[in-house]
Amino acid sequence: MRALVLSLIGCLGFVAAQQGFPDAGYKPVPGWPQLPEGWNFGETSGVAVDARGHVYVFNRGQHPLVEFDSNGKFLRSLGEGMFIRTHGVRIDREGNIWAIDVDAHVVLKMNPQGRVVMVLGRKGQSGADQSHFNRPTDIAFAPNGDFYVSDGYGNSRVVQFSKEGQFLREWGKKGSGEGEFNLPHTVVLDRRGRVYVGDRENRRVQIFDASGKFLAQWTHAGSPWGMDLTPDGRLFLADGYANRVLLLNLEGQVLGSIGGPGKMPGQFAFAHALAAGPNGELYTAEILNWRAQKFVKQ
Repeated sequence: MRALVLSLIGCLGFVAAQQGFPDAGYKPVPGWPQLPEGWNFGETSGVAVDARGHVYVFNRGQHPLVEFDSNGKFLRSLGEGMFIRTHGVRIDREGNIWAIDVDAHVVLKMNPQGRVVMVLGRKGQSGADQSHFNRPTDIAFAPNGDFYVSDGYGNSRVVQFSKEGQFLREWGKKGSGEGEFNLPHTVVLDRRGRVYVGDRENRRVQIFDASGKFLAQWTHAGSPWGMDLTPDGRLFLADGYANRVLLLNLEGQVLGSIGGPGKMPGQFAFAHALAAGPNGELYTAEILNWRAQKFVKQ
């Protein structure tokens, strides 16, 4: 078994080298996570980690939101019957769970016990005004509690709200120019308040200040389907079309690559979302492989 694992790791390193980037040095954890007997994920669209290291897998199966500890032990499931089509999930600094239903056009805030405490958008109604979304995708949080929603498949914009859920501003439209989007699919904020938007079909990351002023763009990191920041301020990026994860610094330099296309542990089929754990670990969610994976630094 050890020889097989080492062989797989070597293959992954070879794939990374073939893609032109160094191997980032992460390996998959076999057998993570452990679902209850008879349970399966559907398409896994989102994954998030809270301050305790608990992992939330958002999927399109019968149990849409499943919580595990960092070792993969099943803790509970949430949201049965609540969602039409799951997409992104994030945990804020207070432990609230934010879940995005892309086909219902809503963003739900749940407290740590799983009770819905805020709804943004109108379920089943798409729109482009201050109270509607059109297939939203992701959410990110500012230190003061403001949050940003990438709105997404239909509206090609980013919308900023106050902590209380009041509309503050929006920017973006369909296009390929600076500040325009062709599917804003993922969004994160760094410690300086800069907003990183994964412009998926334009195959770039655009960077803005907190008010939406364009600052820069990266066009060398593939198609950003999912992004998350590590505790030490580096960026994981899921390049869904290339079926790999890249690790970058905040100047856009690629530090390494993880994985490649396939079905084996450590490989990906439509890597859709990812989450950086508090101890340097990485969690990924895949659409086509119907699974979540955990990676640790070698």
